Amino acid sequence: MNIVVREAGSDDAQLLADLTRAAWAGKVNVTSSGHRETAVFVAQHLRDGGGFILLVDEKPIGSVRWLPLDAEPDVWEILRMGVLPEYRGSNLSQHLLEAVIHHGLAIGVEELRLAVRSDQPKLIDFYSAFEFELAEELEYSHANPLEPSPLVMRRTLRS
Repeated sequence: MNIVVREAGSDDAQLLADLTRAAWAGKVNVTSSGHRETAVFVAQHLRDGGGFILLVDEKPIGSVRWLPLDAEPDVWEILRMGVLPEYRGSNLSQHLLEAVIHHGLAIGVEELRLAVRSDQPKLIDFYSAFEFELAEELEYSHANPLEPSPLVMRRTLRS
């Protein structure tokens, strides 16, 4: 199995939208906005932040994005991470998370944050293994006001 993570470019917006919807189908609550992802929305994320695509044997099977916080550009929120259902269970999503961590370290980002939906508490252990810690004092800037607030986790990259 040949695993590659590559940076997403503006021509990848439709691919990322499709990957997100396919990865989240049947996995993430239908109320999540990720199920209504569009190439226009993804292109905006890629302009403002960035993204990575996970390929296995040259086939795109997952993706992740990040956005800098408006008030704190040295803090990135990781969002929309997902892997296609047929590739789950092999810890492939760790390659996406590691890519964001390494990219953030390389360009001097201060902190990474992500949100864990209240209906997916098992992800807390997964992210904790990558040195993310619960930060109950933080609110997720992309939270859906119609749903329970997600738990925010953070990882400091520089002190």
